[in-house]
Amino acid sequence: MIEIVNLRKQFGSNKVLQGVNLTIEEGETSVIIGKSGSGKSVLLKHIVGLLFPDEGYVKVGGEIIDKNNTEKLYAIRRKFGYLFQGAALFDSMTVGENVGLPIVENDYNLTENELKKKIDKMLTLVGLPGIENLKPAELSGGMKKRVGLARALITEPEYILYDEPTTGLDPIMSDSIDELIKNLADELNVTSIVVTHDMFSVKNVANKIAMMHEGKIYFQGTPEQLVNSNDNVVKDFISRTGF
Repeated sequence: MIEIVNLRKQFGSNKVLQGVNLTIEEGETSVIIGKSGSGKSVLLKHIVGLLFPDEGYVKVGGEIIDKNNTEKLYAIRRKFGYLFQGAALFDSMTVGENVGLPIVENDYNLTENELKKKIDKMLTLVGLPGIENLKPAELSGGMKKRVGLARALITEPEYILYDEPTTGLDPIMSDSIDELIKNLADELNVTSIVVTHDMFSVKNVANKIAMMHEGKIYFQGTPEQLVNSNDNVVKDFISRTGF
């Protein structure tokens, strides 16, 4: 379980998070929505310990993320897989080298053959077997997202964080990524957190929805509860996004 308690963060005079409280249960797929600039991606980076709060805390599996305890921080980060918005692949590396990077950098002590098998397994899992020798420049946008996801999965994380996983993709590829998120949640029994502007993705993947507004969690519930809400802020958001 992930617990977020009274999280506050500002950059200069810009107060981005203003007392965020949210609990994400084990095994569920939670989707975080909200207008641009509402703090969704900043919240995601706090959950994985890439940013640290001015006030409040994030607790992962009972352990508070503490920037002053490097050993504990790294141990918590290893529980996460993170799919960055732009996939964040290294152009100078092959697909296989990109996917295997977390294993190499974190000293998992696998043999070259064991690592190759693991890379093959992850690429197959995301529907891209046999492309390990290609370079990122040879891939489509959707393929890059899948490779980024294979890299996020290779350490067998307990939690997967998706930052705008369908941004820049056509509707068919977006549906494919949504299906992959659902299948991975079922097959791997991982806890998934998806930040997205894509309300069609929300319909497709969410067990629970958290809507951010003015730096706080304004709404929590199921997709059905979101649609049926009588709150004016929620209704306005829905009408503008075509949910």
